[in-house]
Amino acid sequence: MIYNRSYQESLEDKFLAPYASHSRLSKGRKYPESEPDYRTCFQRDRDRVLHTTAFRRLEYKTQVFINYEGDYYRTRLTHTLEVTQIGRTIARALGASEDLVEVICMAHDMGHPPFGHSGEFTLNQLMENYGGFNHNHHSYRIVTEIERRYPDFPGLNLSWEVLEGMVKHETVYDKTDALEYNPHLRGHLEAQITNVADELAYTCHDLDDGLRSGIITPDMLKGIELWEIISDKYRNESCGMDDLTRHMIIRDLTGFQVTSMINASSERISSSKVTNAEELQSLDHNVVGFDDRMNELNKTLRDFLYKNMYHQYRVVRMHKKAERILSELFHAYNEEPSMLPKQFQELIEEKGRQRTICDYLAGMTDRFAVDEYSKLFDPSLLP
Repeated sequence: MIYNRSYQESLEDKFLAPYASHSRLSKGRKYPESEPDYRTCFQRDRDRVLHTTAFRRLEYKTQVFINYEGDYYRTRLTHTLEVTQIGRTIARALGASEDLVEVICMAHDMGHPPFGHSGEFTLNQLMENYGGFNHNHHSYRIVTEIERRYPDFPGLNLSWEVLEGMVKHETVYDKTDALEYNPHLRGHLEAQITNVADELAYTCHDLDDGLRSGIITPDMLKGIELWEIISDKYRNESCGMDDLTRHMIIRDLTGFQVTSMINASSERISSSKVTNAEELQSLDHNVVGFDDRMNELNKTLRDFLYKNMYHQYRVVRMHKKAERILSELFHAYNEEPSMLPKQFQELIEEKGRQRTICDYLAGMTDRFAVDEYSKLFDPSLLP
């Protein structure tokens, strides 16, 4: 028997929750296309994202530590894959569409510029008089206009539900504009899962990188209740924080929060008595999230990371370095656009000079931006 698209859609009807996003009920694509025989529309969208230039470049874009500080720290790509893994776990447990969660998770950070949030802050300042810069919105622009892989339409022509999930992606640090996608409705179940998977992943894994780098030590975490709950059972097994102990603690910390998230979300969904996706989106609250107790524990850990890691001198140095590199590149290209690659020069009339330069900079990897800076401003190097 061949499990074709129709059969896979019938399995969704059988196994997914009635308030999940079923692929056969998709609102479709902006540019009509015939769907493939052996993939649902959301599976096709996942594959389209996977093959983009923007997705591949995430391998060399900063999460917290710049690429050349060590190849064992998270990058935007490894962060994205970890968000996807957590998202699929939560989706499977709650009866949501794993395929839809996967594609939103994979696409959610494609708009990040080089040097992480430092790069985003700098580009937003440089573009203050030209519409600003927001990585969520830039991710949306990548999949709707910037990537050119098909002759009949710009972007990737993704399904409505994927685009809605992307524009309604929100975390503590990320906000976006959903005016074109039913702004009066909350994100669908799969969008809400992506939001919490993103927050949960970067909290646990930034802590892991902080411990590995030595910026954070176990002693600094004393009194952080979520850390104490998980690490307590390992205190007699190792006198220090060796790699294996750290791996086990971060694994249990992630699993503990995922389990709490699933249980709290399931209770919230049951009490809401929703019977379809629209009813779920019409609620006055998100159904996916921690309970109040775990939310407070998680917030305490996030606040600790914000104070002790994101503002640590090595990270602040990177921020200033990113600011200088991107600012000087921006001003150089703005003064002399002929230094841009030809394909970007051709976009200036359509998009405007500053937006074209911003798009070029946002697409750079950390390494490419550093190399480009050196070529332009180091007189000993050939251009």
